[in-house]
Amino acid sequence: MKRLTIGLFAHVDAGKTTFAEQLLYHTNSIRSRGRVDHKDAFLDSHDIERARGITVFADQAVMDYKDDRYYLIDTPGHVDFSPEMERAIQVIDYAVVIVSAVEGVQGHTETVWQLLRKHRVPTFFFINKTDRTGADVNRTEEEIRQQLTGDICSITDSFADGRVGEALREVMAERDEALLDAFLEGRDDPGFWLRSLKEMVQESRLFPCAHGSALQDTGVIEFLKQLHLLTTASYDESAPFGGRIYKIRHDANGARLTFIKALSGRLKVREQLVYEGGGAPYDEKITRIYLFNGVKAQPADQVAAGDLFAVTGLSAAEAGQGLGLYADKLAYEAEPTLQSKVEFDGSLHVQQVLGAFRILNAEDPSLNVVWNESLQEIHIRVMGLIQLEVLEELVKERFGFAVSFGQPEILYKETIQSAVTGYGHFEPLRHYAEVHLLLEPGERGSGIQFFSACHPDDLGYSYQNLVRTHLFEREHHGLLTGMPVTDMKITLIRGAAHNEHTHGGDFREATFRALRQGLEKADNVLLEPYYDFKIKAGIDEMGRVLSDIQRASGTFEPPQTIGAHALITGRVPVSTFMNYSTEFASFTHGRGSIRCTFGGYDRCHNAQEVIERKGYNKDADPLYTSSSIFCAKGAGYSVPWDEAEAKMHLL
Repeated sequence: MKRLTIGLFAHVDAGKTTFAEQLLYHTNSIRSRGRVDHKDAFLDSHDIERARGITVFADQAVMDYKDDRYYLIDTPGHVDFSPEMERAIQVIDYAVVIVSAVEGVQGHTETVWQLLRKHRVPTFFFINKTDRTGADVNRTEEEIRQQLTGDICSITDSFADGRVGEALREVMAERDEALLDAFLEGRDDPGFWLRSLKEMVQESRLFPCAHGSALQDTGVIEFLKQLHLLTTASYDESAPFGGRIYKIRHDANGARLTFIKALSGRLKVREQLVYEGGGAPYDEKITRIYLFNGVKAQPADQVAAGDLFAVTGLSAAEAGQGLGLYADKLAYEAEPTLQSKVEFDGSLHVQQVLGAFRILNAEDPSLNVVWNESLQEIHIRVMGLIQLEVLEELVKERFGFAVSFGQPEILYKETIQSAVTGYGHFEPLRHYAEVHLLLEPGERGSGIQFFSACHPDDLGYSYQNLVRTHLFEREHHGLLTGMPVTDMKITLIRGAAHNEHTHGGDFREATFRALRQGLEKADNVLLEPYYDFKIKAGIDEMGRVLSDIQRASGTFEPPQTIGAHALITGRVPVSTFMNYSTEFASFTHGRGSIRCTFGGYDRCHNAQEVIERKGYNKDADPLYTSSSIFCAKGAGYSVPWDEAEAKMHLL
């Protein structure tokens, strides 16, 4: 019995959820097929999803087919919920990308495709809505070849009853010398060609493509048979347990559910699991195991490699964290570029609201919920306005109170231009720690990196690890706008402790002061998020588009001409382009296409304007100081950042 996880992906409204309903119906997992427009789809079980007609949460279902078990994950198709979609990608074995035969390849389709390729997920295509007016399978296949991959192969007509047709064999032979020899020799061994095709699919050398109509139930059962024949599992149940966390949820009673994909071995109830949570080690017992099918949870005594399941008992585990044999933690690419303030009625206690958002933050770490002590405000990060609307509904439904959100603002970041050394000393009475940090600019997108050039004879490894832990325990404010510092290499070059007077928290104070003191001396740089865009417009509209890009402070490559259309790619600040798709759709009358994906951070195009508008006072937060504390005559006293270096003990 093989166990496989299949992820369903699509641009919004391509018919993905309807397709999932048909698969579940044909495997007897559900008794009747629901529809998105009827608000009764099995996997869009949340009231918010049914009201809006879109998938918001990556929910899962179980389907058994010909003695094998398939876990189906229906992922969100709207760009605002890309982080939820990306977390699911990390645990799937195969992907099915649904493309509408009417609209063809759309913006989010390309985003999904790039992520699937980054994670090397074997992928099938299903061209849907072939019953609709304007549907064109051949045109859609050509769009996939031109915009996504030239390695698709049609299986609707060339792969029936497990037999690889001649046209498909020819496609395979074009990509493999051994298969070319077999093809030219006229080898007619169905088992040989099936094994070869299955191998090419698993290695992402070929991407099978079928077509049909999920709504009319044409082509779906045939695709299911083809999927079954062309997928394979390679999990080792005899190995020690290893797994990967892919989401956190809370049940109706508030109990924390940790969803895991088992990658090796077996796991039983009451077994201990060791993992890292928030930078600290945890050793906790699994108290319950559940297999989820939609909203229904079935208790299980044990699970095996390949299973998707949820457990209780893990109090601090986070999405992306490995368990057992897998001790690493995955990073996610989808990154919010907007920040918003949570607004709520004064009758509510702030801790009540903050507690609710910390629960939501555990479920979606990209929210990055922050309590701003100096402003007495809760800030969150989001992908877009639809996500804020959903969050309002979610808080009302789950926690019973109303919130709203301030106007979303661009999330800027800061870095430094050249290397500086920061010094921090913390020595009130009966406390002692000194830290010297070399701050250097890092590559764009590298985040904060830590190194140590400090000999353990000068500062023990335990204290060096404390410095590292404190640097990563929170985001650090830049001095231009108070936005997070990033893209920096931080090297511990010297440090000192006292045999008797160094206590918990001393190195935290010294480390933060050293970092802040270094930033005071540095040439600070403001960064803003950028889009990588791909725009397809008519030749007559190309001039207007290029002018708009330049006006938005963007750059572009020389346009490519494809028939009567121009294809324009480039890079542009999010702040000037985030609402352009509406304007673009208006003057192209919906005939053009635009895809904007997060392209990382780079120098802000209007830094001085942003700095003046933010009006950040770097000295307003007493808990974020650049001064150092020294001791004289039995009492601690503060020394400003520009005088502290001369008083350091290790110079």
